[in-house]
Amino acid sequence: MDTLSKISTLLRTDPLRWRLLGAVRSLNLPDCWIGAGFVRNAVWDHLHRRPASSPGSDIDVIWFDPDRTDPEEDRRLEAVLQAKELSVSWSVKNQARMHERNGDLPYLSAVDAMRYWPETATAIAARRDASDHCQIAAPFGAADLLNLILRPTPHFSCEKKSIYRTRLRDKGWTSTWPLLRDAGR
Repeated sequence: MDTLSKISTLLRTDPLRWRLLGAVRSLNLPDCWIGAGFVRNAVWDHLHRRPASSPGSDIDVIWFDPDRTDPEEDRRLEAVLQAKELSVSWSVKNQARMHERNGDLPYLSAVDAMRYWPETATAIAARRDASDHCQIAAPFGAADLLNLILRPTPHFSCEKKSIYRTRLRDKGWTSTWPLLRDAGR
């Protein structure tokens, strides 16, 4: 079984995460995924041989549609998701506009936008497709995630390195998951 299939199986066998993926699928948004800690934390919990923790304080839903970039659309979608699933806090962002906030060139897709996220282990997302399969998007692959390696993405390895360092300090990941190794020093 390849690495992305292992991650897919892990998410599919987590009842809460699978239900949340279904809630997002029901929106029928183009190029839509749940990313970041939703996937990363589930994998890190599994590799630390402990029960899956809650998906987190906010579920990062990304999608891409250059014709619907009004932030109010994201707020409306958050409200729809909140009504479906009260147990989590939703953060919905159309990646077609996020390059402006981040000072990047326009993104080409939701997966392209993940190339501009801070850590390789965070730049991963999942979605539940119409055939009820779990698809994984990992523009940097999943090796760092599965090998418990913290590493900045290329965009954060030079000009934004201080942001990467601050995130590692503030997130406290190495306290929560002590087997993590920082390869971005």
